[in-house]
Amino acid sequence: MIKIQIFIALLFFGFRSHADTLGGGLFLEPAFTYQNGTLKVQYPVPFLSDSNENINGYGLGLRAGAHFADILFLAADIRYAQPNYESTALNGSAKAQALDYGLTIGLQTPFFGIRLWNTFILDGSLNPDTINSVDIEYKGLNGYRIGGGLYIAIVSLNLEYQEAKYKSTNVQSAGPFAPGALDNVNGTEKNIIFSVSFPLAL
Repeated sequence: MIKIQIFIALLFFGFRSHADTLGGGLFLEPAFTYQNGTLKVQYPVPFLSDSNENINGYGLGLRAGAHFADILFLAADIRYAQPNYESTALNGSAKAQALDYGLTIGLQTPFFGIRLWNTFILDGSLNPDTINSVDIEYKGLNGYRIGGGLYIAIVSLNLEYQEAKYKSTNVQSAGPFAPGALDNVNGTEKNIIFSVSFPLAL
């Protein structure tokens, strides 16, 4: 959490002087999100093939950054969600906690309210509750999130596609598996995310 706070602070104050000289400004953009996607996981024996886990649910987002000449914007992007995690391999489902953060660069048209962006996901985690005595947390998320939005009055309606990979796992309990059996499990996540956000100029 401290690493995230430092990341936002540096980005936020670093953009401030540049925004002033280019005629831009700072902004905050809170958001309500809904995601629907899959996590492709390769489990060890006795599972003989990859498992496509379903992930869907609501969350919150926040961008903090600067825009330049009302065309280019740069921001830190943090997302937190509590989706439902349904595992076919583990034969069960549970609530999960998902957190990621990254850097967003985007373009906007000030007259028509159309925005396009790409977010580089720098880190993140997915931590489902225990399913059939297996408690595994996915960590080290890297990837991208591309999206577009239509900005009307004070509201932006957005649609994004996310593809990213978890590079490591933290196993609290392995159920029927031997200790260390799940250490090298990784997952590739693909999500469609709909959000309603509220860009606020500072």
